[in-house]
Amino acid sequence: MQQNIETKDDLELRSLDTMCVNESHLQHRWYHNLKYLILGIFFGIVFIKAEVISWFRIQEMFRLQSFHMYGVIGSAILVAMISIWLIKKFNIKTIYGEEIIFHKKTFNKGQIYGGLIFGFGWALTGACPGPLFAQIGTGATVVVVTLLSAIAGTWVYGYIREKLPH
Repeated sequence: MQQNIETKDDLELRSLDTMCVNESHLQHRWYHNLKYLILGIFFGIVFIKAEVISWFRIQEMFRLQSFHMYGVIGSAILVAMISIWLIKKFNIKTIYGEEIIFHKKTFNKGQIYGGLIFGFGWALTGACPGPLFAQIGTGATVVVVTLLSAIAGTWVYGYIREKLPH
């Protein structure tokens, strides 16, 4: 009986990290997604102009030769901190009036291992998952190998996820 309760609690806890808990239930027409395409293209251009997707800049960061990437990442963290504080303080809602909810996250040692694997992959390939598409768009077609590897790694994790300790 105790094992069933633990299994139920585990499933409830794990369900939080397998779905978007803030997912909107509003139904929109297809053209409402065009704003995300435009924003993605804009971000891609900004990343290219700021050299955030540059393999050389990423290598400089991991070799501690330049502050450029640390400044970009630090600025992003600062903007995120201020944004979350403002959302919580003024109870800001989405553009469609839905409440924004922040859920507490518990620490798990797997986050350390995952972060290390992510960091090693980032250092070796010079590519973070976000800018992969911008790198491919600039003509760095060799990055397709990194993209396919990221997809394969995600698939493998999904396949063995139930066997891993969480």
